[in-house]
Amino acid sequence: MKKSELIFTALLLPMDFIMIISAAIIAYFIRFTGTIVELRPILFDLPFKKYFIIVLIIAPVFLIIFSWLGLYNIKNRRIIDDIYGSFVGVSTGFVGIAIYIFLKAENFSSRFIIIASWFIAIILVIVGRFLIRYIQRKLYKYGYGVHRVVLIGNTSAAKNIIYTYNQPRSGYKIVAKIEKINEETFLKLDEIGKKFGIDEIVQTDPSIPKEKILDLIDFADDRRIDIKYIPDLFGTQATNIDVRAVAGIPIVELKRTPLDGWGKIIKRTIDIIFSIIGIIFFCPLFIIVAIAIKINSRGPVFVKLTRVSREKKFNMFKFRSMVKDAHLMKKDLLKYSERKGPLFKMKNDPRITKIGKILRKTRIDELPQFFNVLLNDMSLVGPRPHEPEEVSQYTKNQRKVLAIKPGMSGMAQVSGASDLSFDEEVKLDTYYIENWSLKLDLQILFRTGRIVLSGAGAA
Repeated sequence: MKKSELIFTALLLPMDFIMIISAAIIAYFIRFTGTIVELRPILFDLPFKKYFIIVLIIAPVFLIIFSWLGLYNIKNRRIIDDIYGSFVGVSTGFVGIAIYIFLKAENFSSRFIIIASWFIAIILVIVGRFLIRYIQRKLYKYGYGVHRVVLIGNTSAAKNIIYTYNQPRSGYKIVAKIEKINEETFLKLDEIGKKFGIDEIVQTDPSIPKEKILDLIDFADDRRIDIKYIPDLFGTQATNIDVRAVAGIPIVELKRTPLDGWGKIIKRTIDIIFSIIGIIFFCPLFIIVAIAIKINSRGPVFVKLTRVSREKKFNMFKFRSMVKDAHLMKKDLLKYSERKGPLFKMKNDPRITKIGKILRKTRIDELPQFFNVLLNDMSLVGPRPHEPEEVSQYTKNQRKVLAIKPGMSGMAQVSGASDLSFDEEVKLDTYYIENWSLKLDLQILFRTGRIVLSGAGAA
């Protein structure tokens, strides 16, 4: 999912809100123009301030209706979809207002304002959406938001897709075409990715053997590339897929995680809000912990640990809980690791300081990660952050946990933490990635708070 698609779809919300409010204001002032007053004298008392407050309360209801009708779908929409959806959404909202007035048995001040607002709102909402669509498509000319596509297969369907994607305002660009999948295909794809970048791979030949397709899916998953294919007769019956028509041809897109589109926007919004709250709330504790660390041992208060997030390295912040230069001692302790798999774990690690044991038991050492969340390196909830040397040992299936940002907490941390084997941890994180929901995030955060308070499962 391109970031530009998220941005422009998110812009629809404030745009619709502004247009609904604007329609109501315009209708109000039209009612008070000389010509209208002459035709229908004003027999009511509705001050603009009171009217504006009512409009502000009602406007969000329209956004909920629009969302329910799918008007905030991330995927590219046809112009006719926006026109029809805007008409139905606005009309549904005003029907709801009319029903409410009828049930309340109120003598509303002006039916003219209702009718005029309905008509103007339809026009303004459509205009607002056209404006955003126009800006988005204008930016396509400069490459902003364009999906870079590699086609695989030499079929008539591929030719039709090329023709459709090569239209100036399609939002797609064919960067390469590969006729078949063989041993050299993946080397070619890596070269194309380095030279042009690849956002999507579209497999257009249903006759390619399944084993090759699975290799292609693994390749795309490992590089965070969307994979689409033209299905055979029964291909669209699979689950966790999205089927769309391109040039009259059904194309299936495999979904790696529900954490896409609005899910990504909501999750990031929550991360920003709660990371800021966390930093402010724990600021006094930060000062106390910093003093305790400096008194207890030599070295910095914070440490920056190299971790991997979506195949990219970043510095994860923690309160120092070990002696200075502890990482240099790790290679001598690897033989004492009490955990199977690439992750190192040692209960009585001699590198941990006295204050460090307390920080780890209470998980206070992880609080600086709120800064990582704010910087978009991490999320409040996600897989455990991974070390580069550990990631280099991961199998193909284990690398799935790199699909999304790591989290301060996650399913593994609230389901046994250090007592789990690495394979069990991967299974839990994979389940989270494939079944993400806002409800699941809230459950994990609640369980995290309960575990921290009880001191259980501390690393």
